[in-house]
Amino acid sequence: MKKIIQLCAVMLVSLTLGSCKKYLDIEPVGKVIPTTTDDFRALLTTAYSTFAEHKSLLATRTDELNLDENQDDIVLYRDIYKWNDASPDPSTLPFQYVAFYNTIFFANEIIAEVENKAGKSAETAQIKGEAYLLRAYNHFELLNLYAKPYQASSAATDRGIVLVLKMDLEANYKPATTEEVYSQILNDINEGQKLLNVTTFDAGKNYRFTTRAAWALKARVYEFRGEWSKAQDAAQKALQLNGDLEDLNAAGSKSPNNYLAKESIMAMEKAMNVSVTNAVAISDHLLGIYDKDNDLRFAKYFSKSGSNYRSAKGASNEFKVSFRNGELYLIQAEAALQTGNTDLAVQSLLALKAKRLKPAYFETEKVRVQSLVKADLLQEIYKERERELALEGHRWYDLRRYGQPAITHTVSGVNYTLNLNDPRYTLPFPKSAITNNPNLQ
Repeated sequence: MKKIIQLCAVMLVSLTLGSCKKYLDIEPVGKVIPTTTDDFRALLTTAYSTFAEHKSLLATRTDELNLDENQDDIVLYRDIYKWNDASPDPSTLPFQYVAFYNTIFFANEIIAEVENKAGKSAETAQIKGEAYLLRAYNHFELLNLYAKPYQASSAATDRGIVLVLKMDLEANYKPATTEEVYSQILNDINEGQKLLNVTTFDAGKNYRFTTRAAWALKARVYEFRGEWSKAQDAAQKALQLNGDLEDLNAAGSKSPNNYLAKESIMAMEKAMNVSVTNAVAISDHLLGIYDKDNDLRFAKYFSKSGSNYRSAKGASNEFKVSFRNGELYLIQAEAALQTGNTDLAVQSLLALKAKRLKPAYFETEKVRVQSLVKADLLQEIYKERERELALEGHRWYDLRRYGQPAITHTVSGVNYTLNLNDPRYTLPFPKSAITNNPNLQ
């Protein structure tokens, strides 16, 4: 059996992020301290496996899905769908706040100890580099769930989330500012990039961070910050390592978010779980943005179920996805347009469309896209993000970044509205976390 740290009671208490001196006498049960490279790889594998499964829940808050009121599981998601965060039904599934910090604590242990215990080698450098990237990604997700969208003018004072960079039960954990959190995220990415030495892992191990995945994460981070030149540079560096796209016109092509797809970069997350997939139908809004006959993604992404359509790109391990080239082409298109390089923006957008549309239809689209003025081209890139990345966990974040529009959901004939710029575009810290750490109030 692989040796991994069993932090048990001490870890569980720490995850509340409070100052808990009364628990310091509790000893971990069955603890096996990692000392070898294999031990630390096993610990890192555990860290990956504890990454929060939150993106299915986020999808129910968007305009991508309708709640199917004939399904038993809807009690788990109904109040999330209604944006009722203040007083949800006790059956409502909580967002996995603790799971993020669980993964972060594992990453911290690896960063602190792997080279001290297992020595310095290319393999331990790779493991430590992955741990830095995994810590960065968890803090990034937490920030975009529990803090307001990034605004350069206020990031230095906007409340962010708690940064946890080492195991310390005595710490008085307070939320850092949004700018401080982003600075740490970028620092971790940079530190990880100094150590990573694997460009691509074989299928089955491609849930791990690599040099490609590091550039992909950096591109996404800079995109969220609106630092377009840096976003473009990071996207291009990732694509230079491998810029392949899955060609849906080719026989035997895979869904672009399949972990075996030629454009897969990192396949850690199951964006749509089985329970959510069964409890929802695809919204008319999402179905309506595709040309059903000519956009080959439609049949890959959705399956008919009675009078409704359901997701065909989730609820299975084969559809795990964290980063892929389709997203990078869109980041490159948006970043190029924002920095005045319209030719590259059009080129990137069309390169993606060529692999997703039937050839005759693509030629029509090519003429249309090439005629768009900047403002319309930007809207087309936004719409292509919606089509390309549907149900992969991007939509909630894009809605937050692109204007926080009003959305209406209907439950049992009653309309519920998320208003324009609604505060509920930012999740509240869980009540249990606030109870254990009043600094989160």
